[in-house]
Amino acid sequence: MGLTDTFKRVKEASKTLATISDEKRNDILLAVADGIENNIPQLIADNALDLARMDKDNSMYDRLQLNETRLHDIAADMRHVSTLPSPLGKILKEKTLNNGLHLRRISVPFGVIGMIYEARPNVTFDVFSLCFKSGNACILKGGKDADESNKAAIKIIHEVLRKFNINTSVVELLPATHEATAEMLTAVGYIDLCIPRGSKRLINFVRDTAKIPVIETGAGVVHCYFDESGDVDIAKEIINNAKCRRCSVCNTLDTLIINSNRLNDLPEICSKLAENKVLIHADKRAFNALIGHYPESLLKEINEDIWDTEWLSMQMGIKTVDSLDEAIQHISKYGSGHSECIISEDTEAQHKFQTLVDAACVYINVPTSFTDGSQFGLGAEIGISTQKLGARGPMALEEITTYKWIIEGHGQIRS
Repeated sequence: MGLTDTFKRVKEASKTLATISDEKRNDILLAVADGIENNIPQLIADNALDLARMDKDNSMYDRLQLNETRLHDIAADMRHVSTLPSPLGKILKEKTLNNGLHLRRISVPFGVIGMIYEARPNVTFDVFSLCFKSGNACILKGGKDADESNKAAIKIIHEVLRKFNINTSVVELLPATHEATAEMLTAVGYIDLCIPRGSKRLINFVRDTAKIPVIETGAGVVHCYFDESGDVDIAKEIINNAKCRRCSVCNTLDTLIINSNRLNDLPEICSKLAENKVLIHADKRAFNALIGHYPESLLKEINEDIWDTEWLSMQMGIKTVDSLDEAIQHISKYGSGHSECIISEDTEAQHKFQTLVDAACVYINVPTSFTDGSQFGLGAEIGISTQKLGARGPMALEEITTYKWIIEGHGQIRS
C-alpha cells in the first residue's frame, strides 16, 4: 500500500506541536467542539451510511451509532479536555547531586501515537483531543464498519487545524484495510506507541504482530461478587446498571458471582434484568434458584465453560460459590484485569477483595460502569489499560506522556 510517506509526514508534523502554546491548543479544541455541534446533521448522515451496513442485532451497533445527544457529549468532553492543566513540562523529580549537577525529570509527549479501533467513531474525536492537548501527533486506524463516520470526523478536525495554520498531518486517518493495519504495526521509527482499542481478538492480534511498543486496552471480562453480607436493594440496582446501562462497552458486567448462602435472594437481585430482557446463563444452583422466578425464555442452564466470555450484549453468566475465597479464585482464573466489583457490608470481606483481586479498577458497592476516563474526572479517555507495565486503568493526558531527564552543570567531569 505504501503508507511510509504518511508516516513520515506525521512524524515531521509531531515536531511542530512543541511550538504551540497550551492556550492555542485549547482554542483549537474548543473550535473543534463547535465544529462537531455545527455539523451534527452531516455527522449523523455519514454515520447512517455505516449503520446501514451493520445488522441491528450486532453487539457493535450501539457503539457505532451516533446521535445528537452523543455528539453533544463528545463536544462537551472535548471542551472539558481544554480546561484541564497541560500534562507537559511538569517537574516529576528534581535533585542536586553532591557534585553540583542539577537533575530534573520532566514530562514530555511520546511523539506519535498510533490508535487502532473498531466500530467506535467517538474514539476519533477523543483520541485527537487527548493527543493534541498532550503534544502528540496521532495516526488513526479505524475499522471499516465506521469508516464514513471517521472520515467525517477527520474532515471537521482538519478544517479547524487549517484555520489555525496548524499542519493537518498532526492527525491522519489511515485506510480501513487489513493492509494498513499491518503497515502501521511495523512502522518502526515513525510510531512511538500503539494503542489497540476493541475486541479481545483485535488486541491479541496487535500484541502478537506489532514491532512497535503497545499498550493493551479494552478487553474486559468483568465480574460482580454478591457476598454473604450483601444488601439486596443495592445489588439489584448495581447489577442492573453494570449490565444494562450500555451492554456493548468494555466495563459492562459479564458474570455475577453469588454466595450460595444468598441464592434465595437471586430472583429479587435479577428482577430488573428480567425487565431489560437479559439472557442469563446460570450454573445448576443458580438456575434452580431462578427457575419459576425468571422468564423461561431468558434463562439457560449452562453445560459448558462460558466464564471467559465477554458478552458485549444483553447476556451474562451467573456463577455460584461457597466463599469469598472461591469467588476471588474464579476472578483470578477468568478475569481480564479490567474492572471487578464486590457487593458486601462486611468491611473485612471488602478489604480482602480489594487487596487480592488483581484488576485495574476494583469497586466496593459501586457498579463497574464507572470505569471511564470522564467519570474519573480525567476528560475523554484514550483507552482503559489492562496491563501492569506503564499506564493502568483509564488512560488520559498524563498516561500518554513520557519523561526525559534534564541535567545541568558547569564543567563537572566524571572520575
